[in-house]
Amino acid sequence: MITSADNEKLKTIRKLQQKRWRTKLGLFSAEGEDLVGPDPEFILRSGVDVEPELLDAVSTLGSGTRVIGVYRQRWSEPAGDVLVYLHGVEDPGNVGTIIRSAHALADATVVLGPGCADPYSPKAVRASMGSIFTHPPARATLDDLDGRKVALDAKADRDLREIDVTSPVVLVMGSERGGLPEGVERARIPVHADSLNVAMAATVGLYETALRMADDG
Repeated sequence: MITSADNEKLKTIRKLQQKRWRTKLGLFSAEGEDLVGPDPEFILRSGVDVEPELLDAVSTLGSGTRVIGVYRQRWSEPAGDVLVYLHGVEDPGNVGTIIRSAHALADATVVLGPGCADPYSPKAVRASMGSIFTHPPARATLDDLDGRKVALDAKADRDLREIDVTSPVVLVMGSERGGLPEGVERARIPVHADSLNVAMAATVGLYETALRMADDG
């Protein structure tokens, strides 16, 4: 059992809280029994592999944790009937939530464009709730992607339901601050408020797209 804070595995977990080390090592960490994924580099379990207070000291959760796993980062190819392209989405919680929604609703891959948050940050991994393991994100520019590109924009003139979403389709999502890229179709999701959070909008868009594609099939 690990009894020293100077243990190399604990040092690695601490390093992985910083993006520069995640990039340099090509690793990330996942905390909690509901987020233990396949093929870890190593796993530390509280009271089994390491003293509980030492594991809590490297946890990013306020309440501490009972298990932390370290994994190799993986990246997908940007291919499939449905893709979700993120344009400058800077909040890691939103990135992780969209990865989870894309997996759950459309078996889709999330493609990260420039300026997006690190999908392997602790907050993004937690928000993905395990989908980061089965549906790793991809990296590309919008010009690299094939298919009809539809940006969800609260100010668009047409509703999403008026757009032909037969595959392949790329749902384009941007942050409220950064806006959306030029040269794409725009469609809105009718709401009573001014707009939706980007993760909520992506979830609704994915549900609508998957439902219509299933009906057409």
